[in-house]
Amino acid sequence: MTASVDPNLQTRFREVMAGVPTPVSVITCLGDGLPHGTTVSAFASLSMTPPMVLVSLDRGSDLLVMVRETRRFGVNVLGSHQAATALAFARKGGTGKFNGVRWEVDNDLPRLPGAPGWLACEVEALVDGGDHVVALGLVTAADTTEGRPLTYHGRVFGTHAALETE
Repeated sequence: MTASVDPNLQTRFREVMAGVPTPVSVITCLGDGLPHGTTVSAFASLSMTPPMVLVSLDRGSDLLVMVRETRRFGVNVLGSHQAATALAFARKGGTGKFNGVRWEVDNDLPRLPGAPGWLACEVEALVDGGDHVVALGLVTAADTTEGRPLTYHGRVFGTHAALETE
């Protein structure tokens, strides 16, 4: 059951959330031998023992259908040089997102070379959350490379920079 929400509250909530910097990742899976993917900014570490993450997928997402079927997903934590990749995978519709994009198979999942972070995950649970579904993923493989992260804040892409401390 979905309660009606005050549109003014939704607007204020959207503004608050725009002020929260988030990592930008492309979630991927293989289905019917084809790569599928979508950009998300709702991704976080959940547990160290065992290693787990959570990813929020739009209830209408084509990728969610594939994740439900395959019970696996990859997390490509994008680098600051990959804003165009983030935009390409943010498009609605599941077809054509990999056109012109270099990718490889790692742990039977599509991996985007050049992304500073990579996780292969098995679905532990899918939890309903409003207009999204939260996928809880048990991490089965992890890899990192050098690179600054791509972040999203104030409705624009950016990256993290360390502050000087006294």
